Amino acid sequence: MGTSADQWITRKPLVTDAGGMVAAQHIAAARAGALLLSRGGNAVDAAVAAAFALGVVEPWMCGLGGSGFMVVWLASEQRAVALDFQGVLPLALDRGDYPVDDTLPLTSMGFPAVKDFANTQGGRSVTVPGAVAGFDHALGAFGRMSLGEALAPAIGLAEEGIPASWFCTLMIASEMAILARDPVAASIYLPDGAPLLPGARLRIPGLARSLRRLAETGSDGFYRGDLGRDMVRELQSLGCRMTMEDLEAYRVMEYAPMEAQHRGSTLYTPGEQSGGLRQRDFLAHIAAKLPEPPSVPDATTWPIYAEALEKAWHAHRARNGTLSEVGSSTSSLSAADAEGNMVALTYTLLDHFGAGITLPETGLALNNGVSYFDPRPDRRTSMEGGKRINSSNMVPTIAVSDNNALFAIGASGGDLIMPCVSQIAALMLDFGLSLEEALHSPRIDASRRGSVRADPRLGKAVLDALAQHHTLEISGNVVMPKLYACPSGVAQTAEGLAGINDPALPDGGACGPASVVGD
Repeated sequence: MGTSADQWITRKPLVTDAGGMVAAQHIAAARAGALLLSRGGNAVDAAVAAAFALGVVEPWMCGLGGSGFMVVWLASEQRAVALDFQGVLPLALDRGDYPVDDTLPLTSMGFPAVKDFANTQGGRSVTVPGAVAGFDHALGAFGRMSLGEALAPAIGLAEEGIPASWFCTLMIASEMAILARDPVAASIYLPDGAPLLPGARLRIPGLARSLRRLAETGSDGFYRGDLGRDMVRELQSLGCRMTMEDLEAYRVMEYAPMEAQHRGSTLYTPGEQSGGLRQRDFLAHIAAKLPEPPSVPDATTWPIYAEALEKAWHAHRARNGTLSEVGSSTSSLSAADAEGNMVALTYTLLDHFGAGITLPETGLALNNGVSYFDPRPDRRTSMEGGKRINSSNMVPTIAVSDNNALFAIGASGGDLIMPCVSQIAALMLDFGLSLEEALHSPRIDASRRGSVRADPRLGKAVLDALAQHHTLEISGNVVMPKLYACPSGVAQTAEGLAGINDPALPDGGACGPASVVGD
């Protein structure tokens, strides 16, 4: 039974507001979304504004160069919709650019690494980013505000820069080796060869201008215009095979979400391309093994949760051929408005700082989405020009009962995401825990890696029960490394809409429109 010496026990207050709510991994992004709500926007407008802002204030996780998923509950139509704006491999991709190197460690998705880390670092690791198209599609189909209005808070943040927090410094320090390889990234994040100090201003040259250009030209400027041409030219100089044809061909996928039934509620996720199928498998196992939950989660509950996670991951790995997966980056947020609409949105650069490059003119950080693909042939996730990412850990989730959205949750953290989001949902539906209680609850993490991680706050009886069937790693929910993912959620409560972010993330928070009136 492994143990950790960490002594962290942290709490965050639940934020409530009858007019709406945004919870995100940075409080500045939550405020950006709340500002759109205060100006008459709905939950979709708020989510998109917060997502754009996240790309400025936590550029190691996401940005215009990222891709992801969104689930939306449309209260007036009493239906849910999913958007897939995942990355796509360049049409001219040449598998010969990615020879497997068995001397290197596996990638974050559990696939073999290749010579010179070409599938995880640098220009050849970049897929066609879908974030701009996804956000524009969401605004046009379900929002009220223009792309320019949704971009305005992010533009302001990019122009001014933000004071680096100690957590920002920690994130930079953790990826120094990769950042140092790119002159532009090094100049931004490693001034004088050391990580940006807390309190110093984080400002990315060129980013504010790119955001303003996007506001002026719309997504057409990114996928068919000068902004896209500038990005492609910069990427091609780094060995990327992306062309304007790739950008012009990009499409957002809108479809009915996957449904999972649990304790009388329906949970909507983006489906098999996300962690949704694993979540549905997890919940089905719990329902079968725990038809009548006890009054509180106990020593009989957690072994069932662990077994459910292990079985769900076993099936996933059998489908995708992955060996093991490790925690990674991602940004997640949730939003709700007074009309009953909810949004769960998750998008990512994949690894921390993505490809590890910042383009010198446009200031864009790019994903390393090629990591999602297996460099070996004849597998479901094998590389192929024009192929869309078809397997992800992200699982933004909305729970609905009697045609009312109960909560929207999501998380960042690679393979940690599905266990985190699914347990929070299960704790709320199995035991009636509030969003605040569920996010502060001790959790386990299991992904069929040969051990189960458990929070010591679960108590001796639960730990002993888990240890009967699993090798345990004991650790609390600490700041770094993130061992239980980083969730953000919003929910309906008797006091109004409520929101909260992971108690162990220093910069994250929630905000409602009442807090930004007058901004």
